[in-house]
Amino acid sequence: MDLNQRSKDIFYHIVEAFVGTGAPIGSTTLSKSLGLKLSSATIRNIMADLEHAGLLYAPHTSAGRLPTEKGLQFFVHGLLEAGQVSRQEREKLEQQFRQSNRSFDDILEQATTALSGLSSCAGLVLAPKVETPLKHIEFVGLNDQRVLVVLVTEAGTVENRVLELDQPVPSSVLTEASNYLNSLVAGRTLPELKRVLTDELTKHQSQLDEVSGRLISSGLAEWTGDQERTMIVRGQSHLIQGVEHGQDITSLRDVFTALDQKESVASLLDQVIDADGVQVFVGSENPLFPSSGCSTIIAPYKDAHNKIIGAIGVVGPQRMNYSRVIPLVDYTAKMIGQLIK
Repeated sequence: MDLNQRSKDIFYHIVEAFVGTGAPIGSTTLSKSLGLKLSSATIRNIMADLEHAGLLYAPHTSAGRLPTEKGLQFFVHGLLEAGQVSRQEREKLEQQFRQSNRSFDDILEQATTALSGLSSCAGLVLAPKVETPLKHIEFVGLNDQRVLVVLVTEAGTVENRVLELDQPVPSSVLTEASNYLNSLVAGRTLPELKRVLTDELTKHQSQLDEVSGRLISSGLAEWTGDQERTMIVRGQSHLIQGVEHGQDITSLRDVFTALDQKESVASLLDQVIDADGVQVFVGSENPLFPSSGCSTIIAPYKDAHNKIIGAIGVVGPQRMNYSRVIPLVDYTAKMIGQLIK
């Protein structure tokens, strides 16, 4: 949209006032706060032009002006200069990740919780179950009939499953099964390993103890069909708290419904898979809930091979502090990438 610099300055201040207070701002207040030698009448004329362009609206007769959804979109995509993550915010985020030997899911949950708290929005992280090459598989006995299956990928992610067995398994069988699987891993993805294992067990069944064979089949079966994207959501209460006065709270039902549907979440992830950096969806731009009056800020994170494997972000009211939240999301995504490399 083609606006002269004076119109951009006035519009920018109106949006900043809206983000800060949620209240309309009038020409007299703007004239005093801008520090420009413009009369209230001149500012009113500019505001009228901005209203005609669909960027502003008057909530009440003779009231000040507020940005429209179109105006917020223009602000975010055309005028916004994102700030920097403050030292205090960096420290709060980093405190969440100082523990070692944690699973990938734990890292994502901590990141989502921390981001939600700092942004006062609902935090969400999308973790696709991608076909990452495997590095190691281990069977660990918990008791006679319970076995922990530990799967480590080359990207550094660790996943655990507990097997409930119908008979006791000695430690020698666990060692045999682990050694046999690791002789076949060799950088294969889980689906590739399953295909190779099916052939191997058919051709060379005599090389394995019968109990070991059953244990291996049961262990890998725990991941069968587990290739869908998963999602962690924290801080949904911020969405309720952020509802503007007079806004229909029932519009948030779309948000909560979408957050419970993996298919919808997958569509959002597709929006950032090929994107460079942070993506911002304001109001109706949002592919998940276009009529909810919410905005989404989301950024991809990468594995050790610089491949995008998921995304983290926030969902909040349109009246959020974009200049602060955008760098927060970006910084958190990069931090996750560093932790899994």
